[in-house]
Amino acid sequence: MPASPDLAAYTPTHTLIQISDTHIVREDELLHGKVDSYATLRTVLEQIEAAGTTIDALLLTGDLADSGDLVAYQRLRDLVEPVAARLGAPVLYAVGNHDSRGPFRAGLLGAEPTAEPYDHVHWIDDLRVIVLDTTRPGRHSGALSAAQLRWLADELATPAAAGTVLALHHPPVPSPIPLVNALLLAEPEKLTDVLAGSDVKIVLAGHAHHSSAGAIGAVPVWVAGSSAYRAGTIGPTDRFTGLAGGEYTRVDVYPAGAVATAIPIADTEVIYDRNIEEMAKIVSVHA
Repeated sequence: MPASPDLAAYTPTHTLIQISDTHIVREDELLHGKVDSYATLRTVLEQIEAAGTTIDALLLTGDLADSGDLVAYQRLRDLVEPVAARLGAPVLYAVGNHDSRGPFRAGLLGAEPTAEPYDHVHWIDDLRVIVLDTTRPGRHSGALSAAQLRWLADELATPAAAGTVLALHHPPVPSPIPLVNALLLAEPEKLTDVLAGSDVKIVLAGHAHHSSAGAIGAVPVWVAGSSAYRAGTIGPTDRFTGLAGGEYTRVDVYPAGAVATAIPIADTEVIYDRNIEEMAKIVSVHA
């Protein structure tokens, strides 16, 4: 008879929430004239709070303000930070191609509005989260400089006990949308080389407005959908179509790896809702 699974191995050591491509605008505006991106983000945060799950960090992976506007960053901060405080979780921000480094720093971090790349490391107990700035001001595609790659390699030279999560905006893996593939991270093989043999358990990206999974070398890559709206991924191949509906991601880190799970924002009809005891009975019958 097969051995029972080791449930401890299926218990996450850390749980992060990744929210990407929020595209916040000013209070009197709608994104593309149709989407209240502030309201969708508020719904995400309400769902997270209502769930009661212990969250170790909120990770926002770029394109936070649609036009890099200072007021939009302040709206975002005033919405996210109080929720994070109630959750007891830090908020970690990454820069996207729609963002502007100066207003980003001033509006979200309360820092000097410099134009330097925003790369940083945050420790959650023994889990390391590294955030890289892949933006190239004035361009929608991404890149990492030689200096950034050296900095990353130096940081990864010392392993973290619970491993490392690497976050950036531009995906290092292809998209099913041909028009997006001109806007990805340039020369991803250089990042692959740095990550080889490291303790990085997953790379988290955004930018594409659709969720997808891939890998660079032996490291899994998760591309998160946008909280603002989703991209059509089935065609036609010569179009890039924005569709209503957004999502966010739950990232669970385990001793042996990490798992990313897409969560739709829209409320859906409940088909069933069973507690642990009820599920145990069902499992025992069908085991």
